[in-house]
Amino acid sequence: MELSIIIPHIEALVFASEKPLTPLEVVELVNGALGFIEDRATLDQVESAVEAIKEKYNSEFYPFELKQSGGGLQFLTKAAYYKTVAQLNGDKYLKRLSTAALETLAIIAYKQPITKGEIESLRGVNCDYAVQKLLEKDLVLITGRKENAPGQPLIYGTSKTFMDYFGINSADELPKLSDIIAQDIVESTTVSESHPVDEDMIAEDTALVVDENGNIEEVLEAETIAGEEATFTENSNEETDIVVEDLSDVATDATDKKDDDESKQDKDEQQADEQQP
Repeated sequence: MELSIIIPHIEALVFASEKPLTPLEVVELVNGALGFIEDRATLDQVESAVEAIKEKYNSEFYPFELKQSGGGLQFLTKAAYYKTVAQLNGDKYLKRLSTAALETLAIIAYKQPITKGEIESLRGVNCDYAVQKLLEKDLVLITGRKENAPGQPLIYGTSKTFMDYFGINSADELPKLSDIIAQDIVESTTVSESHPVDEDMIAEDTALVVDENGNIEEVLEAETIAGEEATFTENSNEETDIVVEDLSDVATDATDKKDDDESKQDKDEQQADEQQP
């Protein structure tokens, strides 16, 4: 089927639809209206026609554009005309959410599928009211039950209305947490830029030693202990040598004094013998 025939029918379908249309739904609807057994539109043809329509309405002459949002194709007014359209609708389509509801919605969006108990464990407070309000506004929905958990609690996830409200086509298009949280808060500080430490490469029987230049060296604990014992032994030997040397000097002095005393005693005895008649 020719693209020139498919394009206006896709435009009419998207314009008249009350919900976003997926490409597969467009294929079915186009073939239901125009298709013949020998000439039917394919998914590739519809996707090519959609790209042509997007290029057409991207022109500055059109105040709206074809976008894939909320899980399907929609005609949406361009951001430049937001204030004009807002005056027409007023607060009719504004979904005001409290801080508690926004926190709960963010947890569901990033952690889905998730149970209410898991949400409360992350927030630290009861979230019955917040979840109920999100359900009423059709921003979240119940996707099933957690069969392997006690009591089989309900599981929550975001809805197509949520994606449409935030202008995304799937939960994968949500901003990454690494883009939101500052890098200097997430990343840890290394000990040394020139010599980074790899914890996986450090054995259980090793120790890290910093040398005089501030570089990190990996040393076996046995070698470290042996080195400390050797240093202690060396110091102990030096102290022992000093003590032995001191004791040796004292012993020598005592010996010399004893010899002098003995020599004096011999002289006295000799003089006493000479004085006897």
